[in-house]
Amino acid sequence: MTLRVYNTLTRRKELFESLAPGKVGIYLCGPTVYKPSHIGHAVGPIIFDAIKRYLAYKDYKVCLVINITDVDDKIIAEASEQGRSMAEIAAEVEADYLKCLKTLGVTGVDAFPRATENIEKIIALVQKLIDNGAAYAVGPDVYFDHTAATDYGKLSGRRVEDALHGTRNLTGENKRHPADFAVWKAAKEGEPAWDSPWGRGRPGWHIECSAMSMDLLGETFDIHGGGVDLIFPHHENEIAQSEAATGKTFAKYWLHNGLTRVKTKAAGSEKMSKSLGNIRTITELLEDFSPETIRAFVLSTHYRRPLEFSDEQLAATAKSLETFYRLFDRIERATGADVYADGKPIRKLAGQAQTDADTAFVNEALAHRLKFHEAMDDDFNTAGAIAALHAIAAAVNRYIEQTQLETQDNETAKTLAAAAGVTLVQTGRILGLFEAKPQAKITETDESQIESLIEQRNAARKSKDFARADEIRNQLSEMGITIEDTPGGTIWRLA
Repeated sequence: MTLRVYNTLTRRKELFESLAPGKVGIYLCGPTVYKPSHIGHAVGPIIFDAIKRYLAYKDYKVCLVINITDVDDKIIAEASEQGRSMAEIAAEVEADYLKCLKTLGVTGVDAFPRATENIEKIIALVQKLIDNGAAYAVGPDVYFDHTAATDYGKLSGRRVEDALHGTRNLTGENKRHPADFAVWKAAKEGEPAWDSPWGRGRPGWHIECSAMSMDLLGETFDIHGGGVDLIFPHHENEIAQSEAATGKTFAKYWLHNGLTRVKTKAAGSEKMSKSLGNIRTITELLEDFSPETIRAFVLSTHYRRPLEFSDEQLAATAKSLETFYRLFDRIERATGADVYADGKPIRKLAGQAQTDADTAFVNEALAHRLKFHEAMDDDFNTAGAIAALHAIAAAVNRYIEQTQLETQDNETAKTLAAAAGVTLVQTGRILGLFEAKPQAKITETDESQIESLIEQRNAARKSKDFARADEIRNQLSEMGITIEDTPGGTIWRLA
């Protein structure tokens, strides 16, 4: 199987070939830390964490870098509004961001470089641009000369004239051309500033990412990622200044994820923004949904497509995950095997099939496992990969019913069903799913009440009082309890 990725730079899917055999460097544009993290801030990290996991599964040694912009107009404005320092605001919001990512299972990030800790490297890059004739100083301000990039616009497809149409030159009155952009900004009174050869000031936004990515990954690296809203001007300017400084290709592959949109009944869907008042912080979402639900929700859409966000969509994802949780419980009841523990996957036990039904089941499970990998090899299609996981789950459920495993003693079927469950868990973990059993939070008193209600429901069903039985089921549902009637009796679990 060969991995292909869609490269925004070439506008086509390409065979993925890393610059150095067996190694991959990835840089993802991170947040400007001025407000608590919302779901949009988690999308890119979740996607690229899954991408790293898959590349690691394919035996690549991957270095994933996500930057932190901790000096910016927005942070300065927020600090002024709150009457606090920029550093204090940035540190507080960054801590919230990192805590949220950890909770969501984003564990593969190798470095979170901060702009304020890389000022010397940024100044050195600006000086290199000046030395190369690609940037010029106007007093304490330094601007990149866009004509130094003869292929400017190659990522976005925009011409300079198109990019400037309908805009006004509100800042940088001494620039040579409106398309030139700041790589170093003169200090304003009361704002954070650092000494430089051109006077006290702070870096421009675009230059931060160029300096930090090249410092950690090299002057040319494999993958640069970010949201589609960053293609222009941020990523376009990164390419222009980086390649003008080094004379080398900046990044080989450019991967861009779709924007997060809020799904509403009134407007259909709208951009997530502070002005529309439709932002939900990750901390708020975690009060209602599990981390695994949020992660699975993000990965259930192909990364290049817009992510339609709503509580209803998250609830639907939670319900779809219940399919797996119920199956894992079912396998444990029928076989005694804990699929979350170490165990042999079905491909290693395929030779134990004895009947035609066994062989057909093994072949079906392995075929869907193959589809998982085919989906991931097709531009990291996590949506298709998750669909393959559901197909494996459906096959296992059919096999358990076909072999009457819950009531019949069939050691071969037990072995194969358990192995398929292990395969599901191990394959899901490539995406960061099924890392641990869902933790039920319930007291002994609650458990006693639930068992009592189930006994009452069973009695109602026996006496054909189905209205009362449905009433009890609804009561349990309102308590967050899912019940399932099986050949061995009624079982329940915390949804």
